[in-house]
Amino acid sequence: MTASNATPNTTPAHELAHGAHQADINTPQLASVATKPAQLNALLQTLSEQHGFDDSQIKTDDDSLQYWGADWTKHFAPAPSAIVFPKSTEQVQAIVQLANQHNIVVTPSGGRTGLSAGAVASNGEIVVSLDKMNKIGEFFPADRLVEIEAGVITEQLQQFAEDKGLYYPVDFASAGSSQIGGNIGTNAGGIKVIRYGMTRNWVLGLTVVTGKGDILELNRGMIKNATGYDLRQLFIGAEGTLGIVTKAQIKLDRPPQDLTVMVFGMEEFEHVMNVLSAFQSQLDLTAFEFFDEVAIEKLMATGHVQEPFETRTKYYALLELEAPYEPIMDKAMAIFEQCMESGWLVDGVMSQNLAQAAELWKLREYISETISVFTPYKNDVSVLISYVPDFIKDIEQVVTTNYPDFEICWFGHIGDGNLHLNILKPDNLSKDEFFEKCQSVNDLVFQTVQKYGGSVSAEHGVGMTKKPYLAYSRSETEIEYLKQIKQVFDPNGIMNRGKIFDL
Repeated sequence: MTASNATPNTTPAHELAHGAHQADINTPQLASVATKPAQLNALLQTLSEQHGFDDSQIKTDDDSLQYWGADWTKHFAPAPSAIVFPKSTEQVQAIVQLANQHNIVVTPSGGRTGLSAGAVASNGEIVVSLDKMNKIGEFFPADRLVEIEAGVITEQLQQFAEDKGLYYPVDFASAGSSQIGGNIGTNAGGIKVIRYGMTRNWVLGLTVVTGKGDILELNRGMIKNATGYDLRQLFIGAEGTLGIVTKAQIKLDRPPQDLTVMVFGMEEFEHVMNVLSAFQSQLDLTAFEFFDEVAIEKLMATGHVQEPFETRTKYYALLELEAPYEPIMDKAMAIFEQCMESGWLVDGVMSQNLAQAAELWKLREYISETISVFTPYKNDVSVLISYVPDFIKDIEQVVTTNYPDFEICWFGHIGDGNLHLNILKPDNLSKDEFFEKCQSVNDLVFQTVQKYGGSVSAEHGVGMTKKPYLAYSRSETEIEYLKQIKQVFDPNGIMNRGKIFDL
């Protein structure tokens, strides 16, 4: 194994991501269920006259509608009626109550970094943006707990934790623009799930406004609370269909010490899984990511990242672990040597400091932004780790059989069974033609997911893009229960209507 001597690049991944995904939302908009002008005007006027909304909190101009009505998906064009920016839980409550009164659908909106159209307002909805609810509130040192508003940026929370000598571990490329409320709504995962779990694991309490317009304070930050149903968990991952999260009590952790990153090159996918098993059986990993030669080829062409090895391989894995003590590093090197002797590894590189670790992470974190110029058709799926090798073989067979000319790019959080399948658009097809061809094979892809008992959406939510395929992961009986739960919290069906399932 060689030590990394890479020089850090200064372009943040989230900035690349923002520019890449905001472009090219030009599909024909869906038929709009128009909000009646009289009802809309009455609602907005009441917000201004009775609930303290000023001019900066209500926008109806076309530029604002287009900007705040969209997320990073490219399948649906935004068509909201208005954007409102509450500054308090009480103002959110006023919006929801008035929306019920006037029968107007509400779309909650955070950082709009989602990839399943969960925050797209395409049918005349009012968008409730949490941008102005971005304050970090009380910190409880003994509990390692902080109360924050839903509009706090993920990176802002991470920095707050660092300033307190603590750590918020939920991390992904869009951390610089995604909001905690949106993370909660989709139960966001990211690159550290193998060690730290999903967003759900870090939410100890929520303040929510239900679809009926009630304010609920759920669990209030407690670790132990054996008083019946934990309604907090229903709102985590609900994509704003039950109500709007306005505040959260977030648990923090001790910061990891002496993080070391290793990147390996391999020729067989089976070897990726062998290496994961070898390391995980003896060490606690903070991350184990994988990507293929197509990802590296596209990434190297940008010039943003240094080539990891002199010779490219078919598959790559990035491993991260804490190594504060020499015996841990000795153990990691011994495992590496075992993997080399077993013929699983072609090459390897290891960071010698935090700057080099950050540079190696770019090999994984910059992939999504890099391939965005190829208008990828994305699928975010998960299966049990044990099934991953056979699952990938089956999926590649499906795609290559149906579309032999399409280029496939694989990457993902292999350590938790989450894979990102990206089909890249050929130059000779328009975006709409390409998406239509990809969608025609979706049933075969999701039948394979169902075969292995997996999920059609591992961490991006269902929204509108995965809604037609929900039945591949949830039974008819389960979906009926989901609908009944929504009926309890949102009897008029005004909260993010059309997402996850149809009423």
